[in-house]
Parts: sequence; structure tokens; C-alpha cells
Amino acid sequence: MLRYLTKRKILAALFILVICLSVVYGCFSGQKAFSSAPQLLTDPFLQLPTQSSVRVVWFTEFAGSKHNVAYGDNLQQTAVANTTKLSRTREDQESKVGNQKENGQVYKQPVSRDIWRHEAQVVGLTGLKRVSYRVTSVREDGKSISSNTFTLAPTPTPGTPLKILLTSDHQLKPMIAANLQKVVETVGKVDAVWLAGDTVNIADRASEWFDDNGGGAFFPCLQGRAKFETDVNGIKTSFIGGEIIQHAPMFTSIGNHEVMGRFGKGGSLGDEFNDAFPRPVAMKLYGEKSLKNNSYNTDTYEEIFTLPESKEGGESYYAVSFGDVRLVVLYATNMWRTPNMDAEARGKYRERDKDLQNPENWGYGQVIFEPIAKGSQQYNWLEKELNSPEFKQAKYKVVMFHHPPHSLGDNIVPAYTNPVQIIERDANRNVKTVRYKYPKKSDYLIRDVIPLLEAAKVQMVFYGHSHIWNRFLSQSGMHFLETSNVGNTYGAFLSGDKRSVPSGDKKDYAALGDPNGLEPVLPTIAPLPDKDGKPIPYIASNDLTAFSIFDTGKGTVSSYRFNTSQPDSKVVKFDEFQLR
Repeated sequence: MLRYLTKRKILAALFILVICLSVVYGCFSGQKAFSSAPQLLTDPFLQLPTQSSVRVVWFTEFAGSKHNVAYGDNLQQTAVANTTKLSRTREDQESKVGNQKENGQVYKQPVSRDIWRHEAQVVGLTGLKRVSYRVTSVREDGKSISSNTFTLAPTPTPGTPLKILLTSDHQLKPMIAANLQKVVETVGKVDAVWLAGDTVNIADRASEWFDDNGGGAFFPCLQGRAKFETDVNGIKTSFIGGEIIQHAPMFTSIGNHEVMGRFGKGGSLGDEFNDAFPRPVAMKLYGEKSLKNNSYNTDTYEEIFTLPESKEGGESYYAVSFGDVRLVVLYATNMWRTPNMDAEARGKYRERDKDLQNPENWGYGQVIFEPIAKGSQQYNWLEKELNSPEFKQAKYKVVMFHHPPHSLGDNIVPAYTNPVQIIERDANRNVKTVRYKYPKKSDYLIRDVIPLLEAAKVQMVFYGHSHIWNRFLSQSGMHFLETSNVGNTYGAFLSGDKRSVPSGDKKDYAALGDPNGLEPVLPTIAPLPDKDGKPIPYIASNDLTAFSIFDTGKGTVSSYRFNTSQPDSKVVKFDEFQLR
């Protein structure tokens, strides 16, 4: 009997050892990571409302056997979800998830992470009535997991007063959870969210969307499930974000952080993100096959969201009517490169010395991802949209994209144009330097797009990218609003410190102010003072966070700020303007 028990113990120990080795192998060999978890990965959120329906979307780490939405009176009606698996979501050595960073480095390279997306269309909706709903997923083992109960509604009809949250550049920044928590505490439930790009930092890194250990992942912050802790003078404060997108549909635009570069070329997901490659150059080097993997893609972004689509641009640029508003969303963003101009910089203005003889390692400057100049497919679509009955008949006409046409921030320089490459060679035809210029007169947004919007009587252009709050007003009365000050500002360059720009070329590169000639508008209610007590027309802070609300009933856009370094302080409404 003793020998029998000893044998069983040995077999059990061997079984445990095999399991442990399997887990280790999966984490360190590029095999799939993360076993299925017995809970929903996100709460449900709302997408693509129509006059009689809305999509309900949620995520799990298991494929499951059944997923549905119960809705209506007493949740008696059911909508069955379609399930798809995200194709590119991974974790890597820079991820902060699970035991990573807490109990040492778990992942040594990009590792696949299996995540399933469930989407059900709730139909038969009418009028302004909000309907209760709840989602349920059933695991393969029969275990059933349900969300809390939330409310949904179809797209609002014209004349319905709405409150729309304007936000952007979340990117796991330190003030996001506080920002969104204060939205709910200040204005209650909003009717929609407009997000002008940069949802996360690395689009293919799953934890940035769902469960980053830092407490500021994208979905938890927008669903009131975050846990971002701050320490102010030894007192810990936790912000949870806001329960927002469970009840309100979200419309997004593509920013530079939604775009992933060449697939599998680097040792980390960050390397891939920073390796976007111009498609014409990729075509010459690699040919048509796997062109996307050898240039750039927005696959994860487009797989996560269900957005309105245009025939020409799909989900990358589109237009949608929502209540009294016609919202036009453009794909206007480029690959960010450093302004550093030393020999080791693969930057906006030059290539690294060590890469000069190898064009495959060049960065090619600030690559524009989607053409928008006059004559391009996107420009022609925009011109047609601005002449459509849906646009012309809308009470409010708003355009959203990521890159700023007017800003005091850093990222507006250089001009939004394709870089002009200048290659200098020695007598033996070896490359000595590779530089890039960006002629200001060729700025596609200022030269081509903005005149089109002015002529169409667009009332507001909304954007992000520089992580500041500032606004401008054109001579014709069109408002420009950048309201992405939700953490890690890059500064506002109105006086004092100057942008890092090439020396000796003031015509093309403005070190101060808005390079495109508009004066910033001073906040109308409570502007901040500078060190001398004079009011300033911007917020650029790592303590103050700002958000804006478009009230379509009043036709106003109101901006609020909150001091995260004083958690008990009140939210301050500091600016408001009226759309004509």
C-alpha cells in the first residue's frame, strides 16, 4: 500500500511539473498566453445606433458556447450575438498585466493573447424610450456570466437635446480615470462620446484596452471599472473612471496610435508601432504580397469598434447623423517622429547616421497614413459629403479628426504634408545625409481641407494630438477646439519655451504660437493665470485635466477642468461658446 501511494505521489508530481512547463513554454516561446478567465473582459458598450436598432458589444477571454443580450421590459427579449476572435492582439515585455512587472518579467517577446468579441444587434427600438439590457456569456463548461443591467436607445431624432462628451488621447495617461469620473459627477449620463483619436498607446497590446495593471486601461476608464491610484502628500486617492459607454454610443477617429507598423520586424510591440513604413517604398522593397504587414495597419482598431462606414474609406473616414448633428470623421494623422536632430535620431527631420546605407531601416519622416490632399479619394469623398442633403439639412455641422490644424501645442509642427526627402551623397555615391523638409505652403489641412469646410459652413472642427486645451475662431466664425488635455501634456508654446524646430527656417517651422495664423481665444469664464497673474488661453498641465460637453439643446460647447492634485476640489467650468 505504501509503495502504491508513493507511486501516486510521483505521478501527481510529474503531472504538475508537465503543467508548469507547459505554462512556462507558452509564455516564453511565442505560444498563446492567458488561460480563459471566468468573467467578462469588459462591460457591454454601444455602437452604430440607427432609428430602430443599436449594436451591443463586449469581450471575453473564452470563445464560449452562447452569447446574447436580454433586453426590454423585464429583459424578456433576446438578441443573439455573433462572435469573432481578434486577430492581432498580443502582449510583450512592455505589457503590464497579470503577474508581469509584479513578480518579474513574464513575457520576453510578443505573445498572442486570445480575445473574443461578441456583438448583438438589438432591434425594434422606437422614439426616445430607453430600454434596459444585460449581456450574458456561457463558457464551454456551461458556466454563465452576466453583466449588470444598463440602458440603450436608438439614434436620437432631430430636435432631441443631447449632451455629447468631446475627448481624445486617452493612451493610459494618469488623469484619464479622474477625467471621466468627473464627467459623470458633473453632467450625469451623456448621450454620446466623440473621441478624436489615440485610444491607447500600442493598438495591438491587448492589456492597454482591457486590463493594464496601472489601472488606466481604455475600457475600464470609460466604464467606471478603473482603479487608478494617486498619492498626494501621502494620501492615496483612487479614481474609477465613469460608467459612460454602457449607455452612450461612441464615435471615434483614427489617431497615430491606432496605427501599427511593420508586423514582426521588431523585438517588441513598441518596435512594431514605431516602424510604420510608407506603402510606396514597401511596394518597391517587398512587392504586393503582404503589403500591409510590411507597411502599417489599423486592424485591431477596426476589429474592436463597429463604426459607420463610407463606401470609399470604410470605418477609417465616415459621416453620421445623430440628433441635430451631422458628424464628419476624417482620417488625418501621421507617424509621429522625434524632433531631435542629432546623429542618433530617426526623426522628423533626418535619418540616423547608422542607417544611412540601409533604406530599409529609414523612418521616412512623418509618414501620412491616408491621403487627404485635393484630388485624393478622401478629399473627393469629403467634397461629396459636404454637398449631401444629410449634411446641408443638419442644424449642427461638426468635423472631427486627430491632427490639429490650429494649435499652440508641439505636434502641429511641421506642416501636415508629405516630407520632401533630401539625400546628399559623397563622390562615391555613398549616402552622407538624409534630411526631410515640410513646406508650410503645402499643408494639406490648411491649404485644401479647411477652405472646403469654411465654404460648407461647418461650425466646429474638433481634434486632439498635443494633449492640451485651446481653441480658435476663424474670420468666418468657424470654431476650432482641441480638448485632449487628459495627461502628459507636451506643452503650449505661446511665449517662453520654444518648440524644437530646425534652426534658420522660420518660414516653415514656427517655434511659438499657432503656425497657421490664428490667435487663441481666451476662456470666457475662468481662464488660468500665468506666473504674473495674466490670463492665459490654454491648459497645458500634468495636474489639471479638462473635458468638454457639446449641448445640442443650447448649442453650446462648455469646457471644465479638475485639479487632480487636489482630489477634494471642485470641477470648474472655465469656458463656453455658442455654435451659430
